[in-house]
Amino acid sequence: MSNTPAKILVPADDLRAFSAALLEKGGLSAEHARTTADVFVWAAQRGVDSHGTARVPAYLDLLAKGVANAHPELTVESTAPAAAVLDADRAPGPVALTAAADEAVRRARETGIASVGVRRTVHTGAIGYYVSRIAEQGLVGLGFVAGMPNMGYTGVKGAAVATSPLAIAVPAREHAPLLLDMATATIALGKIRQAKASGTPLPEGAAATEDGTPTTDPELAVMPLPLGGAKGSGMSLAFELLTSVLVGAPIFASFHSDDPAGRKHRQNALLIAVDPAAFGDPEAFVGAVDDTLSTLKGLPAADGASGVFYPGERSAAVAEERGAKGIPVAPKVWRELTERAGKLGVEVPGLAG
Repeated sequence: MSNTPAKILVPADDLRAFSAALLEKGGLSAEHARTTADVFVWAAQRGVDSHGTARVPAYLDLLAKGVANAHPELTVESTAPAAAVLDADRAPGPVALTAAADEAVRRARETGIASVGVRRTVHTGAIGYYVSRIAEQGLVGLGFVAGMPNMGYTGVKGAAVATSPLAIAVPAREHAPLLLDMATATIALGKIRQAKASGTPLPEGAAATEDGTPTTDPELAVMPLPLGGAKGSGMSLAFELLTSVLVGAPIFASFHSDDPAGRKHRQNALLIAVDPAAFGDPEAFVGAVDDTLSTLKGLPAADGASGVFYPGERSAAVAEERGAKGIPVAPKVWRELTERAGKLGVEVPGLAG
């Protein structure tokens, strides 16, 4: 393997089909495998490699261990037109949240705004995908996720809350949609792992040891610290209430209880779709979004800045480039994917270059 190139380029469609074939062999239905692969390749194409195709082997393991349910029965319960709860029955996150995003759009077209809570899913994947899916249909998408506590909380010893993400997508006419996709942590867990592998010191205030003591040593760091201290940890707690508690599947309280079942991996989410047509002229709205983004981009750039960018702009440009040239896959990830393909009898696609 010593002659493996620094980066392997795979055409996006081939990578999607390859990932889907692996996931289908892993037990998912053809439709669910395609949906899940779509989320991973979307992230990889935008340069969010932590949520990209590197996740395929991890999902195969989740399915093999039964942590994720390969044959879930998704059910939607609703007592009001603008709200619903989707019970995921431990479906992989991409399956459950894609269904929830489409349900939110369908309802919001009728009611102007709609929210769909997702109960009992497993690893949501890149939450930006689901709000972008809403924005692609001309609506504003908002998403919140709550997961297993793995981050510090101001004043608490050890891991207390989750690195719960928040995402907002706003459609535009000429510009790529605004996409704000952020965790409540200063640094992603994957970044701590990368720093450990390369022996690079971590930034000040980004990570902590097991008992919550801040450290820059990647060997000692086990968890991220909240973004903006009490602000990030407060947001995480609020998202637990907005998702897990709201849909009747609390994580935080049971995780910190004596019940071992409280530590069983699961996630909850809330997706909200807002139809601009309910607030006025939808065409005027996307036009004004364009004006806002163009105004921002026209502001004087600070010394040394390469330009002025809005959230999601650069990742949309990366996606366009990778769509044309192929998606780079790290040699280690490619090796793992091809090894799994060999075991599962899946054909490996040709490379883009």
